Amino acid sequence: MASLAAHGENLAVCCGKNLIAIHNKQDRFVLTTLSREPFVFDCSKAEQKPKESDNKSEDGGSEEKGSDRILAFAFSTSGSLLALTDDNKRLVLFRTHPSWECVSTRWVVRRCTSLQFTWAEDQVLVADKSGDVYSFSVSEPEKPGELKLGHLSMLLGVAVSTDDRYVITADRDEKIRVSLLSLPHNIQSFCLGHCEFVSCLSITLAHPQWLLSGSGDGTVKLWEYESGRRLQSLDLKEPRASQPSDGDTDKRAAVSRIAVSPDGRHVAVLCESVLAVQLFRLEKAPEGQLTPGERLALSHCVWDLTFDPSGRLWVLQESKETPIILYSYTQDCWKCCAEDPGLRRVLEVLRSHWDRFQDSVGVESCFKHLYKVNFDNMATYLQRKQERIQKLQQKKAKKRAGQPPQSNGASKKKKAKKRGGARPVVSS
Repeated sequence: MASLAAHGENLAVCCGKNLIAIHNKQDRFVLTTLSREPFVFDCSKAEQKPKESDNKSEDGGSEEKGSDRILAFAFSTSGSLLALTDDNKRLVLFRTHPSWECVSTRWVVRRCTSLQFTWAEDQVLVADKSGDVYSFSVSEPEKPGELKLGHLSMLLGVAVSTDDRYVITADRDEKIRVSLLSLPHNIQSFCLGHCEFVSCLSITLAHPQWLLSGSGDGTVKLWEYESGRRLQSLDLKEPRASQPSDGDTDKRAAVSRIAVSPDGRHVAVLCESVLAVQLFRLEKAPEGQLTPGERLALSHCVWDLTFDPSGRLWVLQESKETPIILYSYTQDCWKCCAEDPGLRRVLEVLRSHWDRFQDSVGVESCFKHLYKVNFDNMATYLQRKQERIQKLQQKKAKKRAGQPPQSNGASKKKKAKKRGGARPVVSS
C-alpha cells in the first residue's frame, strides 16, 4: 500500500515504484506556500544491479527479479536524509537539503520489511524477511552492509532508542527483542504478550523510556522496554460488517500504523480495513497511560498517517479527489483543516500524480499471509473414519443380500472345508 512520512519542510509519499516528496514550507506572514517542484524518484529507472552479481543469488541459485516496488522508507532524525528499499533489493540514500539528490545505491541480501536511522544519523538499520538486521554506514555511502543480529522468523519492525543504546526488533512470532546496538548478541530484554505477529513499533523523544507496539491480534501495548515490563494493553478489535474471506470467525483488525505527535501527547492508531483513525492521549504518569480520545471516521480506505513537526495529523487515503486530509488539534478536539494553503498544495501534487497510485488501489490486506493457520486434523480424521465405517457396513449388507439361505449342515461343511477338509471317519 501507499505510505506517508513528514519531516521538516518535506512531506514524502511512497506509492508503488515511486517516491514523491513535496516541499511544504508555509510563510506565516503572507499565508502562502512557497512553490517548489515536487521531487519524484522512480525505482524502475534507478541504478541496476551489476550483471556479474545479478545472475546468481548468495545460495547459488538463480535470483528472481523484483518488481521495483518500494517496501519501506524513513526520514532521519533531522529530516536531512531519507532512505528507501525496494523489491529489487536496492537501498537508496537521499539528501533532502538544500535540494533533493541521490547519494548512493547499495544492495541488500534479502528483501526488506523495515528500516530506521539511528538518532545520531550515522547508520541505517535494515530488517529483512529472513530475520536479519544489517547496518549501513551513512558517512561511507558506498560501504556494504554489516550483519548486526538475527531472528529465527521474519522481521516486521525495527526501532532504535533515543540514546542509540538499544536496537528493538519485532518479528512474526509475536516477540519483541531489545538488544544492545553496539553488542547485538547481548539481549537486554524481551517484551512478550502479543498473540499474533508484531506489525509496528514506535518510540518518541518525549518519552524515551517507553515503547508502543501494534499487532495482528488487534492490540496496542505500552512497554517499559529496558525491563520488558508491560504497562498497558488496549484491545482495538471491533465487530466488522463482513466475515474474513478465509472462513475464520475471528474479527481480525491488525494494527498497521502507530504515530506519536512530536510533543508525545497524542497517539494515532490505524487498523487495517477499518475506515477510521483512533486517537489516544498519552499521559505523563509514572506508569504511563493511554486514554482513548476521538475517533475520526472516514469514508475511504486509509493507507497511512503521520504527524508533522507542528503536531498536525496527515491522513493518506484511497481517493482521487481527496487523497490526503489534514487535522489540527485546537480547542481540545481534532478539526479538519480543509482551507490550509499547505494542504491545497499537497492535494494539487497528489492529484496530478494519481496514476502512480494504481498499484495501491484496491489492495485488501498486507498482513493476511502473516496470520497463524490452525489445522483441525482430528475433525478430518474422525470424518474419514466414519466414512470408512459406513462403506464397510454397506459392503457387508450387499454381501448378505446376495447370498441364498443355507442349512446348518451345509454351513458346517463349508467351515470345515475352509479349515482344510472334512474330519476323517474312524471305523470300529
